Amino acid sequence: MNTAQNLLDQVKKLHFVGIGGSGMCPMAEILHHKGYELTGSDLNESDTLDRIRSYGIPVTMGHKAENIGDAEVVVYTAACKQDNPELVAARERGIPTLERSVMLGILTEKFPFSIAVSGTHGKTTTTGMLTQILIEDGKDPSAIIGGKLPLIGGNGRVGKSDCIVVEACEYVDTFLQLHPAVSVILNIDADHLDYFKTVDNIVKSFHQFSTQTSQMIVVNGDDARTMESVSSLTGQKIVTFGLSDKNDYYPAELNEEDTACEDFTLMHKGEALGRVNLIVPGEHNMLNALAAAAAAHSVGAKPEAICRALGKFSGVHRRFEILGKFDGVTVADDFAHHPTELTAVLSSAMRMGYRQVWAVFQPHTYSRTYNLLEDFAKALSIPDHLVMTEILAVRETNTYNIHTADLAAKIPGSVWFQSFDEIADYVMAHAGPGDLILTLGGGDIYKCANLIVKKYEEKQ
Repeated sequence: MNTAQNLLDQVKKLHFVGIGGSGMCPMAEILHHKGYELTGSDLNESDTLDRIRSYGIPVTMGHKAENIGDAEVVVYTAACKQDNPELVAARERGIPTLERSVMLGILTEKFPFSIAVSGTHGKTTTTGMLTQILIEDGKDPSAIIGGKLPLIGGNGRVGKSDCIVVEACEYVDTFLQLHPAVSVILNIDADHLDYFKTVDNIVKSFHQFSTQTSQMIVVNGDDARTMESVSSLTGQKIVTFGLSDKNDYYPAELNEEDTACEDFTLMHKGEALGRVNLIVPGEHNMLNALAAAAAAHSVGAKPEAICRALGKFSGVHRRFEILGKFDGVTVADDFAHHPTELTAVLSSAMRMGYRQVWAVFQPHTYSRTYNLLEDFAKALSIPDHLVMTEILAVRETNTYNIHTADLAAKIPGSVWFQSFDEIADYVMAHAGPGDLILTLGGGDIYKCANLIVKKYEEKQ
């Protein structure tokens, strides 16, 4: 047990800087229900803050030194700058400060049975699916998910059992704060190269994560890098899932009709466990479902509960989320921001029977756009029409001298604009009945989707 873990056993009062964040809110809920006294601060009002306040947790708007009160530990988001007045005050007073991922590691160790879902793509959806299965099976898990799950009305859940399901993100190795009983590795792809530099380094980090898993690892048996990351393990049980029948869990009797959503028989080592009828589109979601099913079945969930829960799973926030239909035009939003994710989502969209697909993409970070330029060009050539924004810098400066124009030059017919207003006006002027407008990206492109919806509503 590390010193931080011991620390949490000795304190009662915690202050959260940025308590409304998607990674902070569910931790605050769970700690509150475990008897800790919490306070929090944030810069913007949100649904999550309403939820936090409903528990009687006081939240202050704005960041000021006095907000930390008599807290014994201060927890802060990764986005929080070190000169934040609340962090400065905590350090001056000798109060321990913990970054969110460190707190997540400590919190999960308070649950005897933790399941961590990792991988370059599909984490949030699979974590949501797995949580939904375990709830359906009566296992009453706690959960920390990277997006809102409709079933629980948020991205966190406080259960009464000793089981917790958490999303484990590899960026800057935050998942190495976790020591789960069971881990899932969905896939390993070239991403976050601004931090990892090489794919080999990503594989090494996932290997380290797998060595920190005590009991079982559920892995994509069809993905060479994933299998490499667990190749030299000795103590943990390895369970595989994938599309081929060499895996422990795989699909059979797929629906032959060319539909966007997959229907299949869930197989386990030659035995049929039941029929799964997904209502979320794409082969990538069938793989996510197989991963969730493999993890759930391996920890004792009943096959009928698995199939029933997956059949009801309607997605998580910003994963092909339908925002509305206006004048015959469907508006949807998706978090896809890597070429592999874009290929999966756009290929699915093209199979859904829309007259034309208008993709609106916001490139996310200069490094990712520069390093994967050809892959982006290939993926973004899939839809009928492509509209783009300028590259969202996030945490970078443009030392790569890369611009959206460089990407547009590789995709005939594509256009790009400076503002969301221009984009909204352009796609609404060109999209017609039977079309899909799909916004895509990991940044704030959802604001453009919301703007399009607002403009359509004002027209009616």
